[in-house]
Amino acid sequence: MSFFGVLLYVVAVFISGAFEKALTAVIQTQQTVLAAVGEDAEFSCQLLETKDVLQVTWQKISHDVETNVATYSKYYGQRVNDGFNDKVGFKYTGLQNCSIVIRNVTEQDEGCYHCLFNTYPDGSLTGKPCLRVYELHEPVVDVRESNSTEEWVVSCSATGRPAPTVTLSVSQQDLSFSQYNTVSVSNTNATFTVTTTAVLSGSCKHSTQVGCAARVLSAPHREVMLTIPEVQEEYDDYDDDDYDDGLNDGSYHRNFGRILVILSSVLLLLLACFTTLIFVWPKKKSQSRNQNTFSQTR
Repeated sequence: MSFFGVLLYVVAVFISGAFEKALTAVIQTQQTVLAAVGEDAEFSCQLLETKDVLQVTWQKISHDVETNVATYSKYYGQRVNDGFNDKVGFKYTGLQNCSIVIRNVTEQDEGCYHCLFNTYPDGSLTGKPCLRVYELHEPVVDVRESNSTEEWVVSCSATGRPAPTVTLSVSQQDLSFSQYNTVSVSNTNATFTVTTTAVLSGSCKHSTQVGCAARVLSAPHREVMLTIPEVQEEYDDYDDDDYDDGLNDGSYHRNFGRILVILSSVLLLLLACFTTLIFVWPKKKSQSRNQNTFSQTR
């Protein structure tokens, strides 16, 4: 190919790309639609300039293969093609503004869904929104005491697709996290479980909340909160307040029960000794007197 031929080819590609960009620019639509597994995804395309539209066609683009999903025209109304009746539905129908809904999305629904405004005499104007499906389960938080004083080990796990970002937080300002460690595990169902562990240090004098937020892409995050019980201060001196508190707890009732058992045992022992003295000792004394009388008679 001559230099002049190459130059014509480059100019043609540039003009074609610029023309397609100009046609796309007259359509307002979302570039990326995020939807969680099991949710519904909505696609909407709107012409920014009034055109003579004959029909609006929705297509699914998968592996560079275009498949007609649904169409709407002024004369034939709305129509969902075979194979998509249970998956796709129209939310709003119009020749200048049209939207569809993908129900109960799954991983197989990912891809681009082009909206084609077939106009006269401009031809086809195309919007190119794409669906990104994600999965995110509620995170799980675990808090346990560390071997060191005034330290807790906080762990949070979240499962999603793609791998979620896990963030820890604490409500009390004088507490802080350190020694972060994050581990990501790939699951057999294409999801990822991410676990973040950190050491929470500081004086927890009041009940405080530890939070864990999990996020996938730019979708709304999911967060859970866990309350760490207030740490009670220990006193070396035993005062009246401690005594009053002891009367109200379960340990006092348990100790009181033990004391009753011991006192009952002592009383039974004393009663046995007293019974022995009353009934046994007089008999022995009488026998001894009889033996002495018998000896004197002889």
